[in-house]
Amino acid sequence: MGWKRKDLLTITELSVEEIDLILSTAESLKEVGGRDIKKVPALRGKTVVNLFFEPSTRTRTSFELAAKRLSADVINFSPSTSSVVKGETLIDTARNIESMQADIIVLRHSSPGAAEHLARFVQSSVINAGDGWHEHPTQALLDVFTIKEKMNHIEGLTVVIVGDVAHSRVARSNIAALTKLGAEVRVVAPPTMLPLSVERLGARVFYRFNDALVGADVIMMLRLQRERLGRALLPSTREYATLFCLTSERLKLAKPEAIVMHPGPLNRGIEISPAVADGPAAVILDQVTNGVSVRMALMYLLSGAA
Repeated sequence: MGWKRKDLLTITELSVEEIDLILSTAESLKEVGGRDIKKVPALRGKTVVNLFFEPSTRTRTSFELAAKRLSADVINFSPSTSSVVKGETLIDTARNIESMQADIIVLRHSSPGAAEHLARFVQSSVINAGDGWHEHPTQALLDVFTIKEKMNHIEGLTVVIVGDVAHSRVARSNIAALTKLGAEVRVVAPPTMLPLSVERLGARVFYRFNDALVGADVIMMLRLQRERLGRALLPSTREYATLFCLTSERLKLAKPEAIVMHPGPLNRGIEISPAVADGPAAVILDQVTNGVSVRMALMYLLSGAA
């Protein structure tokens, strides 16, 4: 099948065939990163704007590298040095950028639904790079790509997602992607960190970490978002670490070939021990590498180059 969408806004809107197309395109483009000259001319003459209203290291850098490896021109937008501080709206900002012939706008915003809202007002393609607690579709796609690369398949795998699911756009997008592709998804967290709708998303709920780990193929740790936490959610990070930190001993409960994932940044010793984060089961840096390939694939497809 060919790519027909103008935008990439959510995982929930994608079909299995569309996900497979993104993954196969990313697999083809990954070899570019291994070349001496890491560049192909697929997007020469195109302009990509990174419109990030929230801090980011991995995601923004990954999108910038992806665009440059496809030979696109890249503009990194900083709200703190723009007319946003003078009261300009998101739509007006984007329309002004589009009037300068931007082809793709990559948006990260604190408001859920911001990318979908923006896409209705601009002709440029919009990629959702994270919108509030809603979704982070490119993270889920790079995670699925990494799992498939390491395990050779998705269907039938048991994937355990651990941590602050309630505040995690990464968790929501991954649950949607993995269940579509036939994986069993387990979520485990303190009750205060699980959304009421999590079962309706297709995940099995656990409250005891050790129980969830038994027979796991993939363990996906989430960052403990300490900036969002209060006493109503968690008594202390020490208690959280005691109950939900992935240690070498806990890892033994999973299958011997299980892999460990994390979207970053890591809180070492809180959600994951240094021994596990730096150990042979961890594929965290592979996720970062694959993020560039997946984002290259999306820009390639959205630009109509395919």
